[in-house]
Amino acid sequence: MATILLAEDEAVLRMLIGDTLEDEGHQLDIVCDGEEALQKIGQNQYDLVILDYMMPKLTGFDVLTQMKQMPEKQSVKVLILSAKSQHAEQEKMRSAGADDFMPKPFSPLELVRKVEDMLA
Repeated sequence: MATILLAEDEAVLRMLIGDTLEDEGHQLDIVCDGEEALQKIGQNQYDLVILDYMMPKLTGFDVLTQMKQMPEKQSVKVLILSAKSQHAEQEKMRSAGADDFMPKPFSPLELVRKVEDMLA
């Protein structure tokens, strides 16, 4: 299926999301902070990048904006996960290049549907 980078600092969510998407047949690289995410993005080709908004070292917003400055990465789909679900935050992310936004908490089934829609 798809190659996905998951950047999430909460261990339980990393495990839940990782297991859920791997069960759907996706190949995942999983990191726990924004710096690692940016390194992986620079080194690998992904179909989708899932970024937590609030992470150590670099936020999801920082990673998104730096990633979208890389010409060869501009077409990569980005899904932002965040407990900050205010409309203004969502618009900020979309303006920076995020393709979609998923507020926390969410169900694994919701995430699978969102990922499948984004990859279709």
